[in-house]
Amino acid sequence: MVEEYCRFALNSAALTERARQLRHELCTAIDRLDTGRLISSRDVPGDVGVGKTVSEQLTRGELRDCFIAGCKRLTEALRALAEMAQMLDKPVAEAIEKLRFDAYTLEKDIVVFSEPAEKFRRVVLYVIISSNLPAEVISLAYKCAAGDADCIQLRAKDIADDTLFALAGEFVRLCRDCGVLSIINDRVDIAVGAGADGVHLGQNDLSIECARGLQLVPLIVGRSTHSLEQLRAACEQRPTYVSLGPVFATETKPTIQPVGLGYVREATKELAGTGIGHVAIGGITADNIEEVLGAGAKAVAVCSAATGVGDPAAACRALREKIGFSMNE
Repeated sequence: MVEEYCRFALNSAALTERARQLRHELCTAIDRLDTGRLISSRDVPGDVGVGKTVSEQLTRGELRDCFIAGCKRLTEALRALAEMAQMLDKPVAEAIEKLRFDAYTLEKDIVVFSEPAEKFRRVVLYVIISSNLPAEVISLAYKCAAGDADCIQLRAKDIADDTLFALAGEFVRLCRDCGVLSIINDRVDIAVGAGADGVHLGQNDLSIECARGLQLVPLIVGRSTHSLEQLRAACEQRPTYVSLGPVFATETKPTIQPVGLGYVREATKELAGTGIGHVAIGGITADNIEEVLGAGAKAVAVCSAATGVGDPAAACRALREKIGFSMNE
């Protein structure tokens, strides 16, 4: 059940392989016992547990419920097998006990990856608010949310920590009330403390592993990438999403050379089968967004195209309309 969830629900080759490996190791351990004797001892008609039911035992509202039930049954079964195998073959018991702890770790890794991934899956329009003025940040966030942005990132580079934390708290509450995902740029501590949905990390920020070590609940974790080498390195740490760019020249990242549409094409192919989301970023406007979508991007991140205009809400709606049109073609 766990393996199939990773394969079909999460589309994650890496997590699927880990579940498959655990299953193979369990089969190998069990094969060291006398399986013929075990099967011959089976007595279904005489089993007092047959026909017993528990209220809502098989009630499942969604695939995730099946996964959770599968994890609980797996670890419970491994515990029972390890205990009973002690009387038959101690090395087998030890192998199964190790698998039980491997299963706990796998369950955690799947949950930490899957819950944020499920939240981020609906994102097609991601807006970055780059401002150090609290009033401007809140005003822009409200307008972009009204324009149907799916996700908004707070990027305030030059602001005192106490002011940033207070602003982040207000920003997160606004996003939550509007049904928009809230992302804090760079600062894992601020994101965790303010209760944001996630954090976006640049190439020189904390590692994804460190960020997850600080989280209190599963966080959306994004990572900037500017090349296939950086993309592959990021994917090894299973971020929720990666940004691909800058596609075009942008004042937000003036020192980084544009990677062009070619990188978007290559990166989206590279990401297939990983379950990791993406946003194309950098110099994207209403005039060139169709080129970016045509290169394979399923989501785009914009800054000045939404926040540097007279009517941010209208700009967001216009961008979403172009995204929707492109996806329906």
